[in-house]
Amino acid sequence: MAARPPEAVRAVLDWTGRIGVVFLVLLMAEVVVSWAAPSSGWAVIIELALAAATVWLAIRVLRRAAGYAVWRLRNRLLVTYLFIAAVPILLIVSLAVTGAEFLARQIAVYLVTSELDRRVEALESAAQSVVRSRPQDRPAVIQGMIDLFYQERYPGIELVMRDAGRTFRYPPGAAQISPPEGWPAGGGILRREDRFYLSSYTRMPQGDILVTAPLTREILASLAPHLGAIDFVEEAGRRERLVGTSGGELPPPVNRLDREISWFATIPITDWNQPGVRRAAVMQVRSRVSAVLGAVFNRRADISQGWLEIMLIIGSIVFLIVEIISVIIGITMTRTITGAVHRLYEGTQKMIQGDFSYRIEVDGKDQLAELSRSFNSMTENLQRLLAVAKEKERLQSEIEIAREVQSQLYPRAVPKTETLRLMAVCQPARMVSGDYYDYETVCGKQIALAVGDVAGKGISAALLMATLQSSLRTQLQSWDWMARNGGAHRVSPSRLVSRLNNQLYTYTSPEKYATLCLGVFDQASGSFSYTNAGHLPPLLFRGGQARRLDVNGTVVGAFPFSTYEESCIDLETGDLLVCYTDGITEPENEYGEMFGEERLIDLITKNSHRSEEQIIELVLESVRQWTASEELQDDMTILMARRI
Repeated sequence: MAARPPEAVRAVLDWTGRIGVVFLVLLMAEVVVSWAAPSSGWAVIIELALAAATVWLAIRVLRRAAGYAVWRLRNRLLVTYLFIAAVPILLIVSLAVTGAEFLARQIAVYLVTSELDRRVEALESAAQSVVRSRPQDRPAVIQGMIDLFYQERYPGIELVMRDAGRTFRYPPGAAQISPPEGWPAGGGILRREDRFYLSSYTRMPQGDILVTAPLTREILASLAPHLGAIDFVEEAGRRERLVGTSGGELPPPVNRLDREISWFATIPITDWNQPGVRRAAVMQVRSRVSAVLGAVFNRRADISQGWLEIMLIIGSIVFLIVEIISVIIGITMTRTITGAVHRLYEGTQKMIQGDFSYRIEVDGKDQLAELSRSFNSMTENLQRLLAVAKEKERLQSEIEIAREVQSQLYPRAVPKTETLRLMAVCQPARMVSGDYYDYETVCGKQIALAVGDVAGKGISAALLMATLQSSLRTQLQSWDWMARNGGAHRVSPSRLVSRLNNQLYTYTSPEKYATLCLGVFDQASGSFSYTNAGHLPPLLFRGGQARRLDVNGTVVGAFPFSTYEESCIDLETGDLLVCYTDGITEPENEYGEMFGEERLIDLITKNSHRSEEQIIELVLESVRQWTASEELQDDMTILMARRI
């Protein structure tokens, strides 16, 4: 016998299955091939197979681990809550954080670009002011406007004006030149000799005006003070030329969560040498979330902004408190559910082990508590039913013993005779029967025949039947003893029935009685003497005709003063004597109609030529077909005697 693998090995094989064995084989093969022939094609094939086996093994192990992890209801509920509560909240928070950060980036860029556009619009407004003034006043207007309003805001500002053939520059020593013909009107960013300018070009009826201001670090830093660092670079062709400038500094973080953010904006620029070609520059804004919020929510400018920030903080705290309370409630309810299910599981395990006395501790008034109470009621009922089943099993065994004992009471063999052929059958409706039949040889040449029906069914009827049988056997043996010792040779059925009546009345309860037909056949003379004590009349079939025999008295065991007469007939060759109980004639069909004596007579008359065994089998089968049921309504007993 092969040795079994260790417990740990069997556990690993149970988890990994055949793919685990394949993985180990491929792993060892890969080691061997890598050492023996690392450059061969087999090494590549084994590596691919090992990779596929690894993926397959990982999927199997993960599935088994997931199944084992969620086996308990608590873990399954936790996973359920994770997917229906924690994961959506996490996604919402992640989306909110990502959206807020993206919005902060866009706001930072918007603050810078919008201010840059306003600076350009301011230059265009200055040019329009010059155009609207009178030609002779324009130099003075330019000088006064730049000195008073633009010099400080636009360091290095220059203006060149061509008006009616004259060229005017300000400041007087400015090196700015007029643009070439075909220059597009408008404002924006101008690139000239690797430098960037804020510019505005305006046409007049007899000339034009070009205003430029260098885009310096100071200009960039002043676009959005305290916002962060602003970089302005140009991308030319496939090479990135960092031609430009940067301004401002990144503000310090307010806390650990105040991380740096950056975003870009594409700014169109005009090249001085190629005015018709539009290029693009990139403006990068690097800031922090706190700086963007500080620029948007200016508490010093508007007191409502401060209240809005306070309300946001209060809302966040309330949300956090509600979430904590929800988690506590969810954990409490989960423990209630899992605790009840765990107690039910322990109860079922106790029941499997046969402990039906175990009861679940019930606490609460919810459905789970009612389920636990139902479980306790079920186990209590099962315990009661188990006791009833054990008692029923005990009674069943006792009934089985009674049935075996009763089967021993019936005659084991037919008396040997050359003038009479006997056959009898008793089919009980229950385990034991209240019907009785018997035949026995008495005084050498006489045969006693008896058929009886005890009132009631079951054990009590069977006990009375045993009493009747033992009393009759005792009386017959006493009569036989007297005959052997010189006493009377003829058995008197009436005297036997009278004695049986007195004995049953004396030794049984008043409500116990039985019907009995007792007859004695004399083989020498062929006569049949009988006493019918309240039993159904026996039937005598002779020459295709049926005859009902007499009833000679009332039932036995009911009245002590009952008297019984005796009848006698001669049995001829071929005569068939049939004794039966009411289980043959009184069963009803589905319409409530009894089988009846007439059907029995007609059935036996038509089949009287058959053997006794065949006739009995035909009668019993006909009764079963009449009732159309496998269960008997009453004990069926039939005895046949044919004179030969």
